[in-house]
Amino acid sequence: MPSSGVTRYAQCRLPTEYGAFELVAYREGGLEHVAMTFGNVADQADVLTRIHSECITGEVFHSLRCDCREQLELAFQRIAENGSGIVIYLRQEGRGIGLGDKIRAYELQQRGHDTVDANRMLGFADDLRQYGMVHAMLDDLRVRSIALMTNNPAKVSALTKSGVVVTRRLPHIGTTHDLNRTYLDTKRSRMGHVYGVDHALDHADRDDA
Repeated sequence: MPSSGVTRYAQCRLPTEYGAFELVAYREGGLEHVAMTFGNVADQADVLTRIHSECITGEVFHSLRCDCREQLELAFQRIAENGSGIVIYLRQEGRGIGLGDKIRAYELQQRGHDTVDANRMLGFADDLRQYGMVHAMLDDLRVRSIALMTNNPAKVSALTKSGVVVTRRLPHIGTTHDLNRTYLDTKRSRMGHVYGVDHALDHADRDDA
């Protein structure tokens, strides 16, 4: 069983358009997170993995403000093509501020503020997400290490500090268009996101918080 207040409590086979995934649900306090595994991941190293935080506006309502839905769908596609991998879906809407405050931040963005300044104007840090539960979930799944699909070196650093072994960072790039261009430019210029070729972890990826 996972530790650190994370409990596995349900599991099933889930057919999807990308193939059949094993869906495992975990409880962490009042939150529910899920891991979707494809193929054999137990006792494996360098497992292709996407750690993805909830985005109802993008994934359910098809908002064009962000690329979250595209990144989630791309992760399923890449994992299916690879033959194995994991999507860990965390209930951390709006980089951890929650749905209602995310909508308040959107309204501020309509007035011309970027996503970082909008969060700060509401009294929030740039990113409130936590990743300690990921270590517990991967440990429960008996995954030794992961190749992480992300453009965010800070996510690599946070996961590493929580005890997750990240062997590689793999760029995970969706489509840029007029409605999400400012959002993506802000992630690059103010939040340190990197868009480039696949590479082994370097010193900056390990230590840049």
